[in-house]
Amino acid sequence: MRKTIVLAASLLAHAEATIAAPASVASLAKPPAAALHFTILSTAGRHGESMRWTTPDGIRMGRESLVLRGQVFEVDSAAHVGGDGMLDRVDIRGFTPNGDAAESFAIAGGRATWKSPVDGGSAAYPARALYVAFGGPIDITADLAETLIASPDKSLALLPAGRASAEPLGTAIVGATGAEKRTVTAYAIMGLSNTPIPIWMDESGKFFGLVGSLSWIRSGFEAQEPMLHKIQDDALAKRSPAIVKSLLKTPSGPVAFTHVRAFLAGDHFAEDQTVVVDRGVITQAGAAGQVVAPPGAQIIDGKGKTLVPGLWDAHMHFQDDASGPALLSLGVTSVRDPGNDNSLTLARAARRAKGELLSPRVYPSVLIDGKGPNTAQVASVAKSQEESLAIARKAKSDGFIAIKLYGTLNPAWVRATAAEAHSLGLHVHGHLPAGMRPSQAIDDGYDEITHIYFVMMQAMPDDVVAKSNGMARFLGPGQYAKDVKLDAEPMKSLILKMAQRKITVDPTLVVAESLYVPENGDLSPAYAPFVGTLPPAVERGFRQGGFVMPPGVTRADFRASFAKLAELVDVLHKAGVPIVAGTDGSGMELVRELELYVAAGFTPVEALASATIETAHLVGADGRTGSIAVGKAADLVLVDGDPSKHIGDLRHTQIVMMDGKLMDANALRAAGGFAGKPAFID
Repeated sequence: MRKTIVLAASLLAHAEATIAAPASVASLAKPPAAALHFTILSTAGRHGESMRWTTPDGIRMGRESLVLRGQVFEVDSAAHVGGDGMLDRVDIRGFTPNGDAAESFAIAGGRATWKSPVDGGSAAYPARALYVAFGGPIDITADLAETLIASPDKSLALLPAGRASAEPLGTAIVGATGAEKRTVTAYAIMGLSNTPIPIWMDESGKFFGLVGSLSWIRSGFEAQEPMLHKIQDDALAKRSPAIVKSLLKTPSGPVAFTHVRAFLAGDHFAEDQTVVVDRGVITQAGAAGQVVAPPGAQIIDGKGKTLVPGLWDAHMHFQDDASGPALLSLGVTSVRDPGNDNSLTLARAARRAKGELLSPRVYPSVLIDGKGPNTAQVASVAKSQEESLAIARKAKSDGFIAIKLYGTLNPAWVRATAAEAHSLGLHVHGHLPAGMRPSQAIDDGYDEITHIYFVMMQAMPDDVVAKSNGMARFLGPGQYAKDVKLDAEPMKSLILKMAQRKITVDPTLVVAESLYVPENGDLSPAYAPFVGTLPPAVERGFRQGGFVMPPGVTRADFRASFAKLAELVDVLHKAGVPIVAGTDGSGMELVRELELYVAAGFTPVEALASATIETAHLVGADGRTGSIAVGKAADLVLVDGDPSKHIGDLRHTQIVMMDGKLMDANALRAAGGFAGKPAFID
């Protein structure tokens, strides 16, 4: 999972962009003792720290250290406020897993000029506007929030483009009595992301915290994070019932999709079909000349269009209420969430069941990890085998369908934990605990391997496997996968074992593509169709490059390794290993995942099955949904185009039906923060 603020107002850089290497940790700014200190934390514990201070000559400084599941971010920032109250200079130094974080911005001679790791440009500066950096420490986001909320109408023009606004969400009293007690206010900031970003401010209008799956909280108030999270989530939730009412339409009678190309039974396309739905159930499906719509049925003409089952994202960490309409606009009616804030997951499920939240149906896992520097955010942390077993039991009692094991979990606890989960009827999937290879994890009880690079871990050197809970899980396969022979040992035996035992793979191939293929500045093919439909701060993130290569390894090596990982997905599929399509992203990446499968050797039918009936089968829902068949729930998507020939046409949703209720895809897009339809990409 990526931290929300990276998508919204991502990482900053440095004026001296021509330097040969990123600034070292030793050369970054040293905070004074009086610096304002923030703890970076999640439900799993502490992940880093961030400091803010102002120098005697008025320079606003920031310094941040973050370790996120082995990914290291070390950055600082220096910013100056001009005469109009806007930042007129920003310099950022340091490094991230993607390389040099250097970024700069300056206003001079009536022009604004910027250069980030992904772009550069210049524009006239005729009126007040605030620069939104691509990256950097939380200090830069805090400056933006303070300036925005201090504005008379709580609205600001942004550079390089866009506009932000803020609305109050609620207040809270934090701290003990006396000097530590204070009132803080949450604001929803719009315009930086396609969903609102809640930010907390203190009584003086100063930044107090940003709360999410990864949170920045003023030090000393860490224990208040769950309360703040609940307050902001409850406040945002109050908006959701109105969205349900405005977007979810109950047909007055039967609905007939006529003359459509239909993806039937999860295994073939059929031309000129009519599909009839009545009271949420598919009652007829067959050739248009043979199926007669019931009297009074609502007719939806499907000529030139394709009707497919509602799509499944098999790897989606559901973010917030606004994610629901966004995902539905993409045709995603079902989601498998492999780890999240458990309390929020349960609360959202309850609100959805009561008709108060518009979202896909979510099938959640509890994420179990061990304690260490690379512990996953939102993990339920086990410090002993008994604690791991107890987490599995609680997952079952709370209504979760699976447990996801993670990289810092003690490998010696896997067998007992998996056995306990299976005894409770829970599915077992996940990353590989450091030191384990996939064959051992399967022997110890895994039903599924998450991420294709963990399948490739079978052939990695021992030193990579030993540290696979950190950056080695990415950099090892990036360096060595290109030379692995898939038809020889050790992969040959692993693939046979997975096929024989029907061990599922959730490849997230689109994640591997983003890590290995692009350079900074390259436009991601997953997001290219959406350019022009989202806030500029989000779209800059579409050009973030892959991870920095180890010494002696080139981008060409990484790209060759990605090609081998894609080949592995196809080899697994052809061997009979179940493949389910997931993104580990925002959902916009799902169709790109299917495009990568087709490029690797899948047919469009096989690719679409991986995002429909295969995932429905995995969670035991295939008797109810996942395909177009008489008697099944009417989870359907009408798309403009022919995905039987061009799988990318699945992006062009027009009508979405979930449990028999109708939704207009354009209205869903607007509610989900998209300014328009995705483009057709050849």
